[in-house]
Amino acid sequence: MINRLSKRNTLWLLLILLIAGTITIAQFAERPESPASMSALNEPPAQALEPPAPAVNDTPKPLSKRIVEYHISVQLDTEQKTLAGAQSLTWKNPGSKPVSELVFHLYPNAFQSKKSTFLRESGGKLRNDQMKEDSFGHMSLESIQTEDGVDLMRSMQFIQPDDGNKQDQTLMKIRLPQPVNPGAETTIKIRFSVKLPYVFARMGYVGDFVMAGQWFPKVAVYEPKGTRGREEEGWNTHQYHGNSEFYSDFGMYNVRIQVPTNYTVAATGFPTKPASDDGTKKTYQFYADDVHDFAWAASPNFIYYEEPFSAPNVPGVKIKLYLDPAHQGLKDRYIYAAKRSLAKYSEWFGTYPYSTLSIVIPPPGGNGAGGMEYPTLVTGWEASGDTDSFELERVIVHEIGHQYWYGMVASNEFEEAWLDEGFTSYAEDLIMMSEYGVQPNFAIESSYMTSPEPLKLASWQYGGHSRYAENVYTRAKLVLAGIEKQIGQKTMLRVMKTYFDRWKFKHPTTSDFQAVLESVTKTSWAEYFDQFVYGGGMTDYSIEHVQMRPMKQDGKTVYETAVLIKKNGGHYMDVPVRFHFTDGSDVEKVWDGRDPQVLYTITSEAPLEWAAIDPQMTMILEHKRINNFMQVNVDDTWKARLTIGIAKWIEILLNGLAW
Repeated sequence: MINRLSKRNTLWLLLILLIAGTITIAQFAERPESPASMSALNEPPAQALEPPAPAVNDTPKPLSKRIVEYHISVQLDTEQKTLAGAQSLTWKNPGSKPVSELVFHLYPNAFQSKKSTFLRESGGKLRNDQMKEDSFGHMSLESIQTEDGVDLMRSMQFIQPDDGNKQDQTLMKIRLPQPVNPGAETTIKIRFSVKLPYVFARMGYVGDFVMAGQWFPKVAVYEPKGTRGREEEGWNTHQYHGNSEFYSDFGMYNVRIQVPTNYTVAATGFPTKPASDDGTKKTYQFYADDVHDFAWAASPNFIYYEEPFSAPNVPGVKIKLYLDPAHQGLKDRYIYAAKRSLAKYSEWFGTYPYSTLSIVIPPPGGNGAGGMEYPTLVTGWEASGDTDSFELERVIVHEIGHQYWYGMVASNEFEEAWLDEGFTSYAEDLIMMSEYGVQPNFAIESSYMTSPEPLKLASWQYGGHSRYAENVYTRAKLVLAGIEKQIGQKTMLRVMKTYFDRWKFKHPTTSDFQAVLESVTKTSWAEYFDQFVYGGGMTDYSIEHVQMRPMKQDGKTVYETAVLIKKNGGHYMDVPVRFHFTDGSDVEKVWDGRDPQVLYTITSEAPLEWAAIDPQMTMILEHKRINNFMQVNVDDTWKARLTIGIAKWIEILLNGLAW
């Protein structure tokens, strides 16, 4: 998901801060129509669907462990704004102990009432979007049965392990009649319905557009011992929070979607057969494997484009664009952004293994569905507003980057969101630089870090959404850029590629990335991670005091100046310091920055005019640059510092607004 401020807001924020002094498939052609017989959607919803039958001698090797297998049939009622679904889930026990319970996420219940944990924490706001008053949504479970027809509804229990909020029904568990042994499977059939809210927080409707994200009962992740450092195996159970996104296991999805005949559907995966149309209803059938989620969007107004694309690490993919008519003329910009993103990400990190990539552009008013990632499907901003800047491309570039860190590496976004959002934001900058010439302005972005907190923190433990976004998006990206500053971009890309290759489809943790970094660079990064990842550190060096006195030396007047520099934050690189004299000369010093402070004493023929820490802005994690400058011979030291600081910041701003 993307989180971004406008440039105008950036300018105002900077001025305020300154004045305040705070600154899967491996088969790349689409599969043929399945010969298996499919049940019609108007048959009893509880009936399980048959999976598409792959060619007998051409079944690709699984990329993941495929813990889950979903067969879902869903009908969209455009008048009532509801979904009616029947789901058959087969779950395989990946652990070493029998499992007697299954845990499910019921994400639509986040919109059930203002008492849900999601709405309590978010206040009905997410990014710049706000939930429409009284536009609630929910999920109802109508039946839960075993494959043999044993009723499990009586054993269903809503649980709230994070906050004990009994009004929250986004997580539930069921008791199984018999435990599932290690390596064994169980199949559960669920009939459910969803009342869609007005589009907000990744799902809902606006007009006749529908975004179905997190729309079906989704089984939680059962983590074997050792997974993400886990000491004992068990379910990873978290409610839907105001900041949190998602975490699921990989598997296969076979999904049939019925919509009015004039609707077009975009979805995860690829169609296994052409859509059937009886003149009133149109039925689509999609299949995806080695993915951990399934999303779809539908509209009667989509303008559809499709282009094939291949590159050295993209053997063949169909780029599918579902445009709102308001952005019809922007087709080439979307397609180009998608092609360059796929080409570069696959070159830098690894092969894109899927046969499709779908891009959905919501209609005006649909930003609640915009800027979001799902396996093989992403959404851009709504089709309104200014399109003169590169923000249109930036959103697409960002969301396609998620195909790697959210999609294939599949970090736990509940507990370690920075491993997805921070990595994607870092990768996004690489594309914007290489393909569009847009340089990141780290000096400005670091100034946003007014409330740094640890990156390895559960998403709901941050002090509000702004702090969550500030840390897991921007500060996380700066932490990665700080690593790159020390080892170089070439080595950093080798680190990222090694990490992706080693941990794709495996749910890594922060310590796994640190281990890869240390393995590639052959050095310890413990101090860096302790300060900036496990801790909420930024660097902050200040010029505290300047004292100058004239004196006689060899019969002429010289000036002895003492400059006190203090460390107020973390340390990760040498600190450059410049002393500028009234005759135009400079003296450069480099401090290792480790001690609490350093005192420089300089004797010069001309008086010192000013001193500056890091005048070239090389210290990426320095976030209070306003105290990096001090002028001599001014009575009011604070005014001097503020004046020079603002001047320097305006210079930075004018040189790099296009970040």
